[in-house]
Amino acid sequence: MAEQHIRVAIVGSTGYGGVELIRLLQHHPNVEITSVISSSSSGVPISDGFPHLTNIIKRNLDGVDPAEMAERADLVFTATPSGVSAKLVPQLLEAGLKVVDLSGDFRLKDGAAYEKWYKHDAPDADVLASAVYGLCEIYGEQVREVDFISNPGCYPTATLLGLIPALKAGWIDHSGIIIDAKSGVSGAGRGTSLTTHYAEINENFKAYKVNKHQHIPEIEQVLSQESGQEVTVTFTTHLVPMTRGIMSTMYAPLLGHYSEEDFIQLYREYYKDRPFVRVRSQGIWPSTKEVSGSNFCDIGFAVDERTGRVTVISVIDNVVKGAAGQAIQNLNLMMGWEESLGLAFTPVYP
Repeated sequence: MAEQHIRVAIVGSTGYGGVELIRLLQHHPNVEITSVISSSSSGVPISDGFPHLTNIIKRNLDGVDPAEMAERADLVFTATPSGVSAKLVPQLLEAGLKVVDLSGDFRLKDGAAYEKWYKHDAPDADVLASAVYGLCEIYGEQVREVDFISNPGCYPTATLLGLIPALKAGWIDHSGIIIDAKSGVSGAGRGTSLTTHYAEINENFKAYKVNKHQHIPEIEQVLSQESGQEVTVTFTTHLVPMTRGIMSTMYAPLLGHYSEEDFIQLYREYYKDRPFVRVRSQGIWPSTKEVSGSNFCDIGFAVDERTGRVTVISVIDNVVKGAAGQAIQNLNLMMGWEESLGLAFTPVYP
């Protein structure tokens, strides 16, 4: 029988992923937040940095102490910058805690690839091997009853959910996939930089990390695993002057004659038991505002008979489905609860 209640701690509570976990978990019937943690702001009320939490989280931020976390919590969400979780998570697991890690430190199974793309030392190989990649709609059964989950990246979530059904069906050529992805500024985190300075990003639209984004090997790793063939992709990311949202627009050569209705039926069948994927009807393509504040991933299609390609459009809220919401979805699955528990939010519109 599944446990009906769990105590959780959130490391990185002063970042956007951490504060979104707080917002969502406040409404989860089986969860009690017993510790909010920040290495940089311990000892001060979290409402000092986030006044919107006044009278909601009435506690000071705790420091990073695995032994203390083990006394206060059963599970820890680590919403930390890359390079931090690699050192912290082994200590948490050793202390007997369950972990859902929102950093990128345990997503890549090849330690050398991690060091190349993330520019940090790779985690311990045994701990890395124990991490289950928590793309819920694809690996939901593998997530159940495990103690350690690596939460997928935001761009990979939108992209992989948009490509995997067609790739597994053999409808698209794995060697010709181009991904054009755009993100709101919250994806860059709360820290300030010239890139996210208001005067630099307002009324502007820019490409960044062209062919060098650290999510490229994560996308290729999963697509290769799911297709049984080595997949390489062209992946270009853009920063859009909006707060939330990711749109991943994917182009792939068709291997056969398939209509838009064929794709719609294929994807609706593939995701029929997954509550957070919504497949649009023909001629209706999703936009980021239509999933804002929610855990949904919406997908639409356009088949171009002239060029023999399909365009797949996939949108998510990068802070929810791309981070905190999917982390809670993983929590639900690992605890044996209903997958959508505490996540049945209608998107915020307009």
